[in-house]
Amino acid sequence: MVSAQQTPAQSADQSQSQPAQPPPDQAQPAQAPPAQTPQPQAQQPPTEQSSSSQEASDEDTMRKPRVKPHDYKTWNFNAGGGASITNGTTKIYARGGGLIAAAGVARNGSKYFGLRADIQLDNLPLRNSALQLAQASGATSYVFSLMVDPIISIPATKVWSGYIVFGPSYYHRGGKLDSSTAIPGSECNGFWTWWGVCTANNLPLDGKFRSASQDEFGYNFGGGVARRIRPNLEIYGELRYLHGTHSGITTDLRPITLGVRW
Repeated sequence: MVSAQQTPAQSADQSQSQPAQPPPDQAQPAQAPPAQTPQPQAQQPPTEQSSSSQEASDEDTMRKPRVKPHDYKTWNFNAGGGASITNGTTKIYARGGGLIAAAGVARNGSKYFGLRADIQLDNLPLRNSALQLAQASGATSYVFSLMVDPIISIPATKVWSGYIVFGPSYYHRGGKLDSSTAIPGSECNGFWTWWGVCTANNLPLDGKFRSASQDEFGYNFGGGVARRIRPNLEIYGELRYLHGTHSGITTDLRPITLGVRW
């Protein structure tokens, strides 16, 4: 027992050598974890599918030629009216100044060339001398025309332009006398021949000579001048020469037309 006991000096030395322990009821503050710096994500290489589709689109873009915009309209439409001047044999029996109505459409292949189709109706008033030869008090007469022509455009400025047309035509000339005292079977004069009702140089015995209806084929040519008043609208003036024939009977007109194109 004596050997187990320590002296007070030894106990004091041991207490000073050991650090002081905190009381058990006092908890130490928790230390915050160190801040982590976000690491940049590594970029993934593009997949083979996206790269191949991009290459295909680039090849398609290189292969497809760029479409150059037209400096002309592919389709043109026109409508107008005016009057006709008679010519040739037609001038002998019909007077000029008959009103006309016209309409057409053109398909342009370039700025200078295209194909145009027109329909036209001409009033063909008979002269008083023709009514005397027909022994009639009055009459109505007309010419229906169908024309299909190449058109050559001549652009002069941004506002003014010209054009030339020529080609084949179809004409239907018809009419009706109000009454006639001519005798069936009598010899035809010049009017009846031009009217187109004679048979072997005589009027029909059945009396059906008051109405005329005949088809003729021929040609037409002419030209016009157009002025632009809006981006898609023009006014034009046109002069043509029409000629049709069938069995020696002719129809000749020179219509003058004013109208609009769009």
